[in-house]
Order: sequence, then C-alpha cells, then structure tokens
Amino acid sequence: MTSQTDSRQEFQEQSRQQLKSLLEEKEFDAAKAMLIPMQPADIADVIEGLPEAMQAIAFRLLLKNEAIEVYEYLQPKVQQALLEDFKHPEVLEIVDQMSPDDRVRLFDELPAKVVRQLFLRLSSTERDATALLLGYAPGTAGRIMTSEFVTLRETLTVSQALEHIRRLANAAETIYTLYVVDDSRHLIGTLSLRNLVTASPDQTIQELMDRDVIFVYTNTDQEEVAQLIQHYDFLAVPVVDTEQRLVGIVTVDDVLDVIEEETTEDIYTAGGVQSVGDDYFQTNLLTVARKRVFWLLILLLTNTGTTAVIRNQEDILEQVVALAFFIPLLIDAGGNVGAQSSTVVIRGLNTNEVRLSKSFGIVGREALAGSLLGIMLGLVVTLWAYFLQRDWGVALSVGTSLVAISILASVAGAGLPFLFKAMKFDPALMSAPFITTAVDVLGVFIYLTVARAILQL
Repeated sequence: MTSQTDSRQEFQEQSRQQLKSLLEEKEFDAAKAMLIPMQPADIADVIEGLPEAMQAIAFRLLLKNEAIEVYEYLQPKVQQALLEDFKHPEVLEIVDQMSPDDRVRLFDELPAKVVRQLFLRLSSTERDATALLLGYAPGTAGRIMTSEFVTLRETLTVSQALEHIRRLANAAETIYTLYVVDDSRHLIGTLSLRNLVTASPDQTIQELMDRDVIFVYTNTDQEEVAQLIQHYDFLAVPVVDTEQRLVGIVTVDDVLDVIEEETTEDIYTAGGVQSVGDDYFQTNLLTVARKRVFWLLILLLTNTGTTAVIRNQEDILEQVVALAFFIPLLIDAGGNVGAQSSTVVIRGLNTNEVRLSKSFGIVGREALAGSLLGIMLGLVVTLWAYFLQRDWGVALSVGTSLVAISILASVAGAGLPFLFKAMKFDPALMSAPFITTAVDVLGVFIYLTVARAILQL
C-alpha cells in the first residue's frame, strides 16, 4: 500500500514533468492555470525540480501575492538564483513583502554586498523589522522570531478586541494566541482566540487573560525554544527583551525548521562530519573532504595504539595464529555495542530526557545491558569459533573476551557523553572517536591478555 508521503512525491513528480512540458512548448497560460489550484509549498517543490533556466519562468507566472508566499518556501539556493534573474524592482517587491523572519533567513544565505543593496531599498518599516532581527546572534530566539503579531490592552472589551484583530489579522503571522501588554509593551498576559470569541462582548481582556505566561528571552538558544514549544504544545511562544518587553514571537513553523536543522547537525556530528549547510550534496568535493578529514586523521593516529598492542603481544599470535582471525570480529562487535549506548545517551541529553545528575545510574544500567549482550553474543561466538578452529582454548578466549569488551564498550559509550557534556564539549562530536579508540586499543589488549591466561602461553 502506497503511503501518503509516496503519493505526494508521485504527484509532485507528475506535476513537475507536466509543467516542464508546458514551458518547453511555451504554453504559458496552461502552465499558469495548472499552478493556480496548488498549495504554495507544493508549487515551491515543483519549481525546485525544474531545470534552472525554467525556474524563473515558472515563478513569473505566479500572481504577486502567491509569488511572495511561494518564495518563502523555496530553498536558499533557488531563492538566490531567482534574485539574479529578476530585475531589481521585482526583487525588491518580493523581499519587501516577505515576513521579517523569512527575510532574515534569506539574508543569512546571500552575499553581504547583495544584502546591503536589498536592505537599503526596503521600506522604512520593513528595514526596522529586519534590522531588529539581524541585531541578534544566529541560533537565538531573537534571530528566528517574527514581529508580525497582535497585541491587546487589558482594558479593551471583547467586541473592541475583535474589531482590533480584524484590522490587523492580515498583517499578523498568527492570531490564534493574542498577547496582552501594558503601555510600555511589557508582556502581562496571553489570551487564546477561542476564549475571546466565546466570551461575552462586554467582558474585558483583563477578566479573560492568563497571567501565567510562558516566554523566552531574545538570547535564548533556538533549540531550547523548540523544546519549549514541543513540551507545551504551543503554536507560538512570545519573546521578550531583558526588561520583559514583548519584541516578537517564534511560531511552530519556524521551530520545525530549527528541529530539522539541529537534527541534521547532530547526525552529521555523530558521524564525524561537520555540517556544510543545506546543500551538502551540491557542495564542492574539496570542501566536503576538508570537513570530513579532521576526525579521520585523529582516528588514524589514535588507532596506532592498536598496532602497538598487537606488536607487544606478537609472541602469542605467532604461537596461536588462529587468534588473529577473530580480532576484527571483536573490535567491530565492541564498536557496535558502544555506538548503541552512546546513541541513546546522546539523544537523551539532547532532548533533556536524561541529565548529568543521573549519569552514574545510567552508566550502571548500560553496563548491565552490556553484560547481558556480551553473554548472549559470547555464547554464540564461542560455539562459532570452536566450529571454525576445533580448539576450545581459542573459542573460550574469543567468547570470554567478547563479554569483557561488551561491558567496556557499554560503559565507554554511556559514560563519555556525560563526561564531555560536563566539560562543555559537544557529546555527539567528541564521543564517537574516543569510544572507537577505547574499544580498539583496550579491546585488543583484553583479548590477547585473556587468551594468554586461558591458553597459558
């Protein structure tokens, strides 16, 4: 059964091919008619899949208001390409009518010279809104918030508030949550649109608003904002400055972008790859190699420790050559066990599910899990090793070592992320190479030491 996602992708591919054919045949009226009923996000996906020369043509077919909305959904690379193709007045009109947070996201991707030109040509209102967001550090609530929201005074009646909302609704990014401020714009309460429209017309906002307000500061990390919205199931969260004055809101659609960005960064980091942005697969190969080589060099150097251990124990390997056959098996198994432990701990740290105060309990739990895994895997490997070598001494050496290595890998995998978190390092970035080194070097040492004891060489 085809999933909804697969159906949507199939629809987009069919639409893309149809639009491409219409543009090739210069059937512009038919192409425009085809785009009219589509959602802006779907139109953006279709345009992105067109050859670069056709993207600007397809975009020009859109009505002005629709074009502005579609433009906000396009990838930064396509946005930049369209900027180069448009005449300046058209560019300015699109950029000027974008929401401030989306405009700032675009400016972050553009060359500084282009940003300066566009910024100076914005209307004074939009220039001020953009300058406000650009004044905050990247990765903070201030940088991703929008200034397009509705505020109310507590003295307004419900009927007055509804009339006020009607006047401002089209200019606001969301009206589902309303923010109550005093004369100095201090945030003093919130009110849902549901509660407003179901209240009596003569009731005042003061009677209806919730004074227990959840908010963030302009310098709050964007990942923390995302976690807050996720925890409280908010559609938006207010952003205040150091004096508790309301300066913006962060909406759930921006948070989804943050979650995707942070998850991508964590995945890259866990794999020892520095993020190169959204266009990784279009990035220059030399840049890709430079981003990957750092940790590979570190692993290459640290793994010389494994070579040193084997060289110091070469006498036992010369006497029982079969022992060497199982070194890759033990190292790989230990690495996999360590990776499993580190993955669950790092994810728990990122989602605040686990904290440093619980580190000893969690490491102990993973050590027990490693023991159970080691025993189960050890029994299987012991029998397999005996089947291959017909030597119980070698088989027991391999099985016993795997139990010890599994415990070591679990403790390292669970403990190192906590250690690096306490040292203010990124656990995802630092843990993987050190876990690999610990399992490789100590794993080989444990194996050959156990084999020497069992075989009494």
